[in-house]
Amino acid sequence: MELHGDDPTETFMTHPGPRRATPRGLAPVLVVALALGALGLTACQPKATGDKAQAQARAVSVIAIGPRDMQGGLTASGALVPWEEVDIFPQLTTYRVIKVLVDEGDHVKAGQAVAQLDDTLLREQVAQAQALARQQDVQAQRAEEEADRVKGLDKAGILAQEQIDERRFAAQAARAQAKAQEAAAADMRNREAMMAVRTPYAGLVYERNVRVGDMGGGTTPWYRIARDGRIELAADVSSDALDKIHAGDKVSVTLADGTLVDGVVRLVSPGVDPTTRLGRVRVSLPVRPDIRAGGFAKGRFLSAARSALALPETAIRYDADGASVLVIGADDRVARVPVTTGQRADGYVELLSGPPAGTRVVQRAAAMLSPGDLVRPVPAT
Repeated sequence: MELHGDDPTETFMTHPGPRRATPRGLAPVLVVALALGALGLTACQPKATGDKAQAQARAVSVIAIGPRDMQGGLTASGALVPWEEVDIFPQLTTYRVIKVLVDEGDHVKAGQAVAQLDDTLLREQVAQAQALARQQDVQAQRAEEEADRVKGLDKAGILAQEQIDERRFAAQAARAQAKAQEAAAADMRNREAMMAVRTPYAGLVYERNVRVGDMGGGTTPWYRIARDGRIELAADVSSDALDKIHAGDKVSVTLADGTLVDGVVRLVSPGVDPTTRLGRVRVSLPVRPDIRAGGFAKGRFLSAARSALALPETAIRYDADGASVLVIGADDRVARVPVTTGQRADGYVELLSGPPAGTRVVQRAAAMLSPGDLVRPVPAT
């Protein structure tokens, strides 16, 4: 027997045992309870997942950016100049050039003629002076012979003492005049020798300013010669760095075309320019054709050190976007930061721009890491 109440959704059945009611509206309540339980479990999941990810993160060696004494980090640039410059001028100024004997780039020996002056008129003057010198010498000999004839006749009464003295004075005057004329002749011969313009030192001719037909004179040297062909670097160094450089220190010199040349400090200026506050350092260089006076070069003083922010070379990454480092943030995630590098020394690279001191950086930038990766930092040993 079935009885239907007011709610058609409820059904009561008669069984042999005690009667039991089962409302159908209980199912939605169970669904809500199960959902709330699931949400509670989900809320606890992120922390467990984060701890697990941190534990599974890749361990990487990190190093902090900091100051370091960069051995050989001191650089200075300057001009290439002769070790000792010789300016060649003619000693006579009223004669024209008839021959130019050397040109720029030629090597000359000490005493070698570099130009020849026209000595046509001078040769006649030399001959005339020598003839006059011979004439004066003959007259002096004659006067000396006349003086010799009166030797021992003093107070003998044969000749007056005045006549005897006059012969002696005449002989002395004639000999003095003969010497003066000989000196004049020697001067003319010296002038004749100066018709060949010569260099006092051996060296390299690096500038020529004379042509055939030029007249001797003026303030411009006919030739400029680098003594012994030696060219050196005249580097300008800041006053605070001069004390770190000493004579004999080794220098790596970079020429304008990028060629590296070994040099040695020859001289450190004892003074500083009051305007620029720079001092001059002279660096001796080997004699070679690609080192030319008037050029430009940069020297790196290998023995001098300076403090700078630096990192190991392995920490610098180079790609199409330039140099960069992999920085480890406070959340232990990787970030790429571009840098500008400077000098290199002893396996370290100077940072001219980039992260500040104390920043943690991946020691080996070649590691397979990407920006955003989670890592486990391990201090580098």
